[in-house]
Amino acid sequence: MQYPNMTIDQTAVQTDSAVRVPRAMTIAGSDSGAGAGIQADLKTFAAHGIYGTSVLTAVTAQNTTSVLAIAEVPEEVIVHQIDGVMEDIGADAIKTGMLSAASIIEVVADRIEAWGITNLVVDPVMVAKSGDALLQPSAVRTLVKLLLPLALVVTPNIPEAEVLSGKRIVDQSSEEEAARFIGGLGPRFVVIKGGHRDSDDATDLIYDGQSFERISGPRIGTVNTHGTGCTYSAAITANLALRLEPLAAIARAKEYLSGALRESFPIGAGHSPVNHFYAVPQVDPRAAAVGSGGSHGS
Repeated sequence: MQYPNMTIDQTAVQTDSAVRVPRAMTIAGSDSGAGAGIQADLKTFAAHGIYGTSVLTAVTAQNTTSVLAIAEVPEEVIVHQIDGVMEDIGADAIKTGMLSAASIIEVVADRIEAWGITNLVVDPVMVAKSGDALLQPSAVRTLVKLLLPLALVVTPNIPEAEVLSGKRIVDQSSEEEAARFIGGLGPRFVVIKGGHRDSDDATDLIYDGQSFERISGPRIGTVNTHGTGCTYSAAITANLALRLEPLAAIARAKEYLSGALRESFPIGAGHSPVNHFYAVPQVDPRAAAVGSGGSHGS
């Protein structure tokens, strides 16, 4: 799909090394509960010292228990968001999250390719923590055809990896087979997240096109898991923006997510989010709430 009157001037991107800070862009949906999506990504970027920019693909009305409504952003507006940020601010790394429709994936892939983005992390968001669908079935084919070939890293969980590969994952052998298949679709690194696995730890499988590596972290006993996938992929993106090699970026992101889960606290009645700023000096919100009486309105 072509977009006349939208020219790209690569020289317009700011390159003053004296004042330059690492920058990362998230292309995803908005979560009004602020636990996942754009909000989780920007929190993660900030926690890593990254200047974060955002391109909204959808506005969702949701909280910790459910997704109440979804409104997709018009494709032309998505294009203007990407081009507007890239021609002025630029990005050292980009991640994609919720891209609910094939037409949205098409325009995102078009602009990523046009801007020559190489540090691209694709989080193939398909289902919210509440169980609500976030990706139309017809869009999966477009994701596979247009976006995965552009990706440096793709981060499916086990159910998403099964959809992308068409293979049931029941053990290590079938997981590696699925990773090989997904790697054959274009991404240089496949990270199959192990959070859905029934085990004492959370082990992720990494495939680099030739060999496998597994990185493990403790399984944190908490229900505060809203936005874990968004946070993990955003942390990988942030570390790529900091110029870490992909394997190091993935390992560092795994450590960050484990800490964010370990230091999480309840917000709402459902799956609360992780604590994105657990390592950033701040007032502990739990301590600040003591004696405040609390309020749901003014």
